[in-house]
Amino acid sequence: MSSAAKPKIMDSDFSAALSPFIWFDDSDRILAHDQTAETIYLSEDAGASWLPIDVEEAKGHSYMVWPHPYAKEKAYIVGTQGKHWVTTDRAKTWHSYELHTSSSLIHEPFSFHASDSKKVIFHSTECEGIFSCHEVTYWTDDDFKSHRTLMDDSRGCYWAAATPEFGQGLELGEKINDRIFCVARGLYSPWPKDNRLLMSDDHFEDDSREPLLADGHTVNGVIDLAHVKKYLVTAAKSEGSFELGLYISDDAEIWHRAEFGDGRLEQDAYTLLESTNYSIQVDVMTEPKTEMGAIYASNSNGTYFTKNILHTNRDGRGRVDFEKIYGIQGIYLANIVDNHEAVQSRFDEKKIVTQITFDDGRTFHDVKAGDKRLHLHAVTDMDNVGRVFSSPAPGIVMGNGNTGKFLRSKEESDLYVSDDAGVTWRQALDGPQKYEFGNQGAVLVAIDDGDYTDHISYSIDHGKKWEKADLPGDTSLRAAYLTTVPDSTTLKFLLAGQSGKGQNLKWHFFSIDFSELHEQDCNEGKDFEKWPARVNDDGEPSCLMGHKQFYRRRKADAECFIKEEFKDPVPTFEKCKCSKADYECDYNFKRDDEDRSKCVPVGALKSPDGACKDPKDTFKGSSGYRLIPGNECEGGEKLDEEIDRPCSDTVGKPHAEGIVTEKTNFKADRFDEFYYLERTRSSRGEDETVIMRTSEQEIYKSRDHGKTWEQILKGEPVIQIRPHDYFNDVVYFVTGGKKVFYSIERGDNIRSFEAPDPPTLSGLPILGFHESYKDWILWTGAKDCPGKGCHNIVHYSTDRGDEWKTLVRYSRKCEFIKPEGRQEKEKLVYCEQYQDENPSNPLQLYSSDNWFADSEKHFDDIIGFATMSEFIVVAAQDPEQQSLKADASVDGKTFADAEFPKNFKVPHQSAYTVLDSSTHAVFLHVTVNGVEEHEHGTILKSNSNGTSYVLSMKAVNRDTDGFVDFEKMKGLEGVALVNVVDNMQASDDTGEKKKLKSMITHNDGARWDPIPAPERDNEGRAFGCDTKKKQKCSLHLHSFTERSIKSATFGSPSAVGLMIGVGNVGEYLLRKDDDQTYTFITRNGGLDWKAVMKGAYLWEYGDQGSVIVIVKHSLPTKKLYYTLDEGAHWNEYEFSNVDMQIDALSTVPSDSSMNFLLWGADVGAGGKGGITTVNLDFSGLKQRQRDCEVNEDGGETNDYEMWSPKHPLQDECLFGHVTEYHRKKLGAQCKNGLYADFQHKHAIQKNCSCTRQDFECDYNYERQNEDSCVLVDGYSPPDHSAVCKEDPSRIEYYKPTGYRRIPLTTCQGGRELDKSEAVPCPGKKGAFDQKHALKGAGLFFAIAAPVVAGGLFCWYMVQKWKDGTLQGWGQIRLGDSGAGENPIVAGIVTVVAGAWAVVQALPVIVMSLWRSARGYAPVSRGGGGGFAGGRGGRDTGRPYTDRGAFSARRGDYSGVVADEDELLAGSDDEDGMEV
Repeated sequence: MSSAAKPKIMDSDFSAALSPFIWFDDSDRILAHDQTAETIYLSEDAGASWLPIDVEEAKGHSYMVWPHPYAKEKAYIVGTQGKHWVTTDRAKTWHSYELHTSSSLIHEPFSFHASDSKKVIFHSTECEGIFSCHEVTYWTDDDFKSHRTLMDDSRGCYWAAATPEFGQGLELGEKINDRIFCVARGLYSPWPKDNRLLMSDDHFEDDSREPLLADGHTVNGVIDLAHVKKYLVTAAKSEGSFELGLYISDDAEIWHRAEFGDGRLEQDAYTLLESTNYSIQVDVMTEPKTEMGAIYASNSNGTYFTKNILHTNRDGRGRVDFEKIYGIQGIYLANIVDNHEAVQSRFDEKKIVTQITFDDGRTFHDVKAGDKRLHLHAVTDMDNVGRVFSSPAPGIVMGNGNTGKFLRSKEESDLYVSDDAGVTWRQALDGPQKYEFGNQGAVLVAIDDGDYTDHISYSIDHGKKWEKADLPGDTSLRAAYLTTVPDSTTLKFLLAGQSGKGQNLKWHFFSIDFSELHEQDCNEGKDFEKWPARVNDDGEPSCLMGHKQFYRRRKADAECFIKEEFKDPVPTFEKCKCSKADYECDYNFKRDDEDRSKCVPVGALKSPDGACKDPKDTFKGSSGYRLIPGNECEGGEKLDEEIDRPCSDTVGKPHAEGIVTEKTNFKADRFDEFYYLERTRSSRGEDETVIMRTSEQEIYKSRDHGKTWEQILKGEPVIQIRPHDYFNDVVYFVTGGKKVFYSIERGDNIRSFEAPDPPTLSGLPILGFHESYKDWILWTGAKDCPGKGCHNIVHYSTDRGDEWKTLVRYSRKCEFIKPEGRQEKEKLVYCEQYQDENPSNPLQLYSSDNWFADSEKHFDDIIGFATMSEFIVVAAQDPEQQSLKADASVDGKTFADAEFPKNFKVPHQSAYTVLDSSTHAVFLHVTVNGVEEHEHGTILKSNSNGTSYVLSMKAVNRDTDGFVDFEKMKGLEGVALVNVVDNMQASDDTGEKKKLKSMITHNDGARWDPIPAPERDNEGRAFGCDTKKKQKCSLHLHSFTERSIKSATFGSPSAVGLMIGVGNVGEYLLRKDDDQTYTFITRNGGLDWKAVMKGAYLWEYGDQGSVIVIVKHSLPTKKLYYTLDEGAHWNEYEFSNVDMQIDALSTVPSDSSMNFLLWGADVGAGGKGGITTVNLDFSGLKQRQRDCEVNEDGGETNDYEMWSPKHPLQDECLFGHVTEYHRKKLGAQCKNGLYADFQHKHAIQKNCSCTRQDFECDYNYERQNEDSCVLVDGYSPPDHSAVCKEDPSRIEYYKPTGYRRIPLTTCQGGRELDKSEAVPCPGKKGAFDQKHALKGAGLFFAIAAPVVAGGLFCWYMVQKWKDGTLQGWGQIRLGDSGAGENPIVAGIVTVVAGAWAVVQALPVIVMSLWRSARGYAPVSRGGGGGFAGGRGGRDTGRPYTDRGAFSARRGDYSGVVADEDELLAGSDDEDGMEV
């Protein structure tokens, strides 16, 4: 050792912190970012000196700096002014590229390719104005010397080959090098539940497809994609579930869903840990309230996970106290909550202990310092950069901790070190330290991590002895970072920290250099040892993955340094004999739940062709084991050889043949309520759970769709079952008192909490739920009841009822506002509260995003508010008019008055019903007559922000409760049915009984027509009227107001095009019990209907429409009918040996099950008393044993066709486009078997030219009989300049024409009835003039070209006529097969006539061009129902990329949000809310 015997320490100081550091591996060059000054600094001497990088434009304009994870010499600067920089030589030089975007707000900015460092993906955010931003992803394959757009509005894009380990040992081909995965929004929806995973091998130019993630099908609700060693991992969550599906691939082609046994993954409740090449490690949260988990390890292809260790310690950020020892297979440390039971039950403080494994998690051991147990602070307490315990220095491990029973606070810890990979430990320094490793472990450096200090500590003998070195200048430093080169091979370190306080605060950056501490280099013979990375209990090298692992390592007492700077230590291996530990379960096998050493089949095995002709035979099959891929063992045990297996192993669970029924009787008067807790795509399990309450307040649960029932909560006075609105696994049971029961496991494991007050008596919702956080609930209770002071009080809980806090007193109701599509905070709540907390005062509307610590008042006097899709609609008192007025908001912050048509006059508006708004427009029913038995109103339809309304339909029927005969067709765009009071005037004036007519729209309410009636009934008899005269003879259907179960809709979103209804053919709707009542079906969205059975029947769809069941409604029967071909043929089935009265027929809400439930009672002789359910199981039908073949990329198969709905007045277009849907062929003998959220809508094939059907009447205009829109007498056209405020990027707007586009339409060109003269937006006159400037050359050629061309052609034809070439042409010849005008003569006549027409039209042409320069667009004069332009049009428009684009009318919309009706009024079976 030299006489200096101290490291060289040099100081650089700054006024602000530099962070983060990028230390280029294998060099002394470091980059650091001054985020305050937005400047990048470079040190070329390991931190001894610093200067701004030599790029002037980057100074003051650098937003962030980012290293390449695999190319040691590359880094990237993201600028703030649209210019960015790349270095490929460790910051010696930089080259710039321009992208006028900022770094993504939701993703890491870059995704890197592991084997080709020139390939980079850049995630950016582009904004138009302040509020309209969207994600744009770019890619380069030449280090940003050029770049191209990869995808608009992605949720993250990644190279398949994003880790060096990906594809190792597999022959994947060249295409995998260009393969990219992107998480993209749904085809027609911006909601997360519809996000998709897309992949492409040509950067999405021509190739874009969805990988088949599960059982040969695509998956929706994809959250993100991650790379873990050689694995690709993507997670997906279905709507209605908080459980995630995790899908794994090791070749970017074949995917498997990961199975966790009894474990369950939830969003934000799992952490992918550091893994190996042969196994993925995942920590799954098991106790969210107390932040504990369990570590699972997978088999080699990531399919099956087994639980390795329970009760791991986590924190609220998802970090887990887990770390592998770097460079050594099979060793990792984990912290465990020792008193987990007390923590779970009493919320005791955690008592944490540290454990270590040396065999990849098969066994765990205490960590020992001598004979004492040692516990170490880990990832959740990390406050340095880099890893916690280890580095590339072989076997050297350090950590802060303490000995004793449990881990104490960080302040009470000391520094411990191990030089045998954690087998033994010793105390190194007192107090907590920041620490680092250098020179392959030859130097260890530490500095106090608790207080100001003036020195560092270091050791050159593996931590046995420590020395001090003072910081220069008597500096007293509070350390922030201590780091070194990434591979820990250098003798240089960088220390950052601050000195002084307040105005004297200064940041220091110390370069620490140990290179002069030893004078001699280590000698290969005497100074190194062959060190075994793992040893057994006897201290002998142990085997893992078929080999023993060794490192060449400097001895602890060697007085030398390793002068091989920047050379990484490399392990050597010696092969072992094979043992049981070297094998894993084979494909389609898993560990036995009781004996983890055994592998058992997951399901029925497949036998070889020709085998198993007799069930008693055997066949050669897998042993259930296979050698772990990559395992190097030789000889020893052979567990993977084929064995003889009984053919009985190939038989799956049998179905009973045909239809099977199970009947259950209950001693009660009626069924009060029942609910399905349906499984979603990401939710594991196959149960079909039903929860039911009888009139006797008895609660029953069935796991098998009503085949068997179990009574739960016996003796508890449950008054209401309340399923969670957004999470299907969660259900609450409300009693009449404070006690509330609930289950988050589909009715299992029922728990309870005490509510702060008994439930409200007002009839309004008792419980309110948050869409994203299942544990956030609102409770509306009754305070001081009964009595004069009785009032509602709303409380909130964020931990599922364990703790309550008051939200609002004297409130009528409160509601979480849906965060989707809005930018407000997640805590946004709207409440109706009485002024001054006095129920005699007006009801006011408040909102708050901090639990009403403060709030904003929106309205002084309201009747109520309702939310539907993206809209919030408020009914407020209008004191001037002594009436109601409506206001709407789409952002949850700003409200605007709803402008009703001026010709819509209601002296006293008394009630509104908010109907469906899933098509970007509010349908609002305004009551015109509220007299009992004579109620009706007008449906008004809004623009895209819910403020400007046009009249859609008058005299629409409603009932006393405010429900309206209005229903949107599920699964198809813009189709809806209503019942109108045809004798409205007589009903209003004389009290005449209402006469109802049914009407249908195919363009979202712009036009309504009678429902076309079939000519004959189900037996071929003609109906008694002329179906061609639709006003006197059409189809009428009983609708929403007459349903006892509101969820029994005409159609199903999973049975595309199908609707069933009960009604009659004639002039008006008759009573249900009338002799002319039939049950009807349509399979093309209401264009054609067919009578299927005489009388009123209940109906349900099964297997997404491949099975339909109908049964007589409330009449004695023992038979039902079913169809397997969408109503073409019907089969009879007897389900009971005694007559029953059936009051309800149900199945799972997605209509995807093969099971149904009848709800009723025996009424025939020999029947039982009480009430009865009958389960109908169709899964045994021989016609439904095979899964249908569906091509999710589009195109027909033997079982599926591509079907496009049409408007009755158009050939192929609906809403300006041709949409294709996957639909099962009628004759296909198979079951759909598709998951509930399968996207039947496949693609918009093309956009069409605009026609009259793409427009509706504008505000203050009304439709005439000839289908034109005319301004109402005495009123002014609307002001269209408002669009300029909504979209600051707009240059112009159009003057009113009387028409406006239907929000759903995507038509382009053709007959654009909404465009006339363009007017510049305020402040955009210059841009407007430039856009519409008329060039002289354009005017000349527009006039002269047709005249010149016509003249030349005529001259040529005259010359031909003169020389006789055309003699005989143009003569009329009788009897010739080609009789008619000669085509050339006709051509001459046409051209001459055309030329003359041009000459005559010169003034018109000039005027037209002038109008074009002014910004005019053509408008049909008559506004009639004719057609203009071609049918197909040009498919040149982009779909809307987000809801902001739709609102701003950027002209790139072609998608529709497939958002179901929001069920209001606190009941899951109500489609509207009267306010």
